[in-house]
Amino acid sequence: MQIKTANFVISNTDVSKCPSSNLPEFGFIGRSNVGKSSLINMLVGKKDLAMTSSKPGKTLLINHFLINDNWHLVDLPGYGYAKISKDYRHKMREMIESYILKREQLINLFLLIDSRLEPQKIDLDFINWLGENGIPFSIVFTKIDKLSKKAVEVNLTAYKEKLNEIWDELPPIFVTSSEKQVGKEEILLYLGEIMENLNEQ
Repeated sequence: MQIKTANFVISNTDVSKCPSSNLPEFGFIGRSNVGKSSLINMLVGKKDLAMTSSKPGKTLLINHFLINDNWHLVDLPGYGYAKISKDYRHKMREMIESYILKREQLINLFLLIDSRLEPQKIDLDFINWLGENGIPFSIVFTKIDKLSKKAVEVNLTAYKEKLNEIWDELPPIFVTSSEKQVGKEEILLYLGEIMENLNEQ
């Protein structure tokens, strides 16, 4: 898939206020500071479509972007950010879960995980929650340029082993570096294949 146009549509806190079109949607989510905005900007070929920040928890809204006039890229708030109140974390969780469970246009969720970290309970719990609710998703490991190739392999293997304890079949897995433009073609190809299948239905 080639992304020719990418434009901001709307930000909101309520799934009922999301765009009323029936265009397919692909969501991007991950823990705070996982590199989500940088990945989105890499995929669409723009430096500032999604706002990046060195401060975690910058994305606090459901952000819709119209891609190629025929599908939406949805930038979802990061989960697990500790430096906000407990009540606000609860509201954020409700907002995220409401979108994921109720948004019929959601075709696939890309779950971003920091490749530098060992398997984290919060990520594994979220993955299992997606599985329990039958949500189609893919795993995207970010920031592989920050580690040696061997270290990346060790961490990915650890994650796969943890997931294999519960999952009979693993979802698609991508490895990326926004800084080095790694993984862009693979994810866009995957998106293109999904769109082709939708158009054939």
